[in-house]
Amino acid sequence: MGDDPERLNTEASFAALCGVSPIGYSSRRRSTRRLNHGGDCQANAVLHRIVFTRLRHDPRTQAYYERRTQEGETRREVLRCLERYAARELFNLVRPVSRAPAL
Repeated sequence: MGDDPERLNTEASFAALCGVSPIGYSSRRRSTRRLNHGGDCQANAVLHRIVFTRLRHDPRTQAYYERRTQEGETRREVLRCLERYAARELFNLVRPVSRAPAL
């Protein structure tokens, strides 16, 4: 988040900074989303490691992965969703607590 964490007001802006915000794209017959390849590479690498560690050790993440692949999602699409979810959780952990104005 850098020296100025107040610049990131929403978890969506944090996800864009990390490079895990979805970008819509379509061809003639297909419309889907892909990951934003911009953003901070180190933050993206951290989220990538979090997802793969969860896939190895967390039964809830493994069940989610299995369920989504059985629904017909590709491996890449499921990993995109998991990275976005990890970014949402991480943002809620590191964002500054807003203070009420003193009167």
